[in-house]
Amino acid sequence: MNIAIVGTGPAALMAGSQCVLRGHSVTFYEQKKAAGRKFLVAGHGGFNLSHAEEQAAFLSRYSGPEIRACVAQFDNDALVQWLQLIGIETYVGSTGKIFPAKGIKPIQVLKTWLDWLSGKGAVFHYAHRMTGFTADTLSIEHAGQLQEIPFDHLFLALGGGSWAKTGSDAAWVSLFREHGIAVRDLQASNAGMNCQLPADAAAFAGTVLKNVVASHGSQHKTGEITLTEYGIEGAPVYHLNASYRKHPELPLLIDLKPQWTLEKLVADFRKAGQSGTALKNAKLSKAVIWLLKNTLTKAQYTDPEQLAHFVKHFPMAIDSLRNIDEAISTSGGVSWAAVNTDLSLKQFPKISVCGEMLDWDAPTGGYLLQGCFATGFVAGNGLEVSMK
Repeated sequence: MNIAIVGTGPAALMAGSQCVLRGHSVTFYEQKKAAGRKFLVAGHGGFNLSHAEEQAAFLSRYSGPEIRACVAQFDNDALVQWLQLIGIETYVGSTGKIFPAKGIKPIQVLKTWLDWLSGKGAVFHYAHRMTGFTADTLSIEHAGQLQEIPFDHLFLALGGGSWAKTGSDAAWVSLFREHGIAVRDLQASNAGMNCQLPADAAAFAGTVLKNVVASHGSQHKTGEITLTEYGIEGAPVYHLNASYRKHPELPLLIDLKPQWTLEKLVADFRKAGQSGTALKNAKLSKAVIWLLKNTLTKAQYTDPEQLAHFVKHFPMAIDSLRNIDEAISTSGGVSWAAVNTDLSLKQFPKISVCGEMLDWDAPTGGYLLQGCFATGFVAGNGLEVSMK
């Protein structure tokens, strides 16, 4: 079979890998001048490829049964074995995240994978932008010329809507809707939050609140939160995006001193007398003291019990999430009702979709990449073995 794949992110490369292993001829089309742009950007903050949690906990990180079923078919253990197959060793970090072996950079992981695919006969065309498709033809624009490319099967791994400069620009959404394919609106996910901060927030922009616990509704997450001029960023903030989208009326609460109980704080604050002295004795940072002093009323700040309460339950009034293009990922996308279990489109059985363009969500920490790897595996695994 002649397989066309649009995209060169992790889902596309995994789908293509399954196809070449089945003996199919695979051609990739990428609108950028190089492969895996967003894949490489994801590695700037630490290239965690997945997470080593046991499967039940691991699957619980995903937003719905369909994406969980995909990840169950190609989980974190399967990914480690796959990477070893193509020549990439991994290790598990202290927090359970799975990384390439020390010294292996993201670009090396990508190049190793591309070389492996090329060695299996896959062909890559760059600066080729998809403009449309029919049931058996792909429309590609290159160097001002439009090409109509027939295919036996087409895989689309076009990304979500975040980091548009990497090629993940969501231009496909209107095209899919024109074809009558159900697509849920894309929303920012794993994004920072615009919050109401004191007027001089710029002075503390970039300051990290370490070892805090953020809560929203019934959800909570421990980690580090970074203050910005507009609000807050960090893994706990991203983790609570989904809860915020469901209940935007609720505040985000931060336990600024989770190591101490409320009772201990109250007792120590009463003993210290002055609020400033009490907060310093509790070894709270200048940024935390600034937040408390400039957010609470005088009565709240000077009363030991109220001050202790706000140290344990500091409220951040959220105005909104940051815009989609700043988000790490997006939720929403092609409806699961529009695809078969092998991720082929019900309206176009010879076309499959995978990666972030499907309607799923997951937190950072390796879960996003794993979801992309898994949907690429499921899609590519759906094709029969070639007889050639």
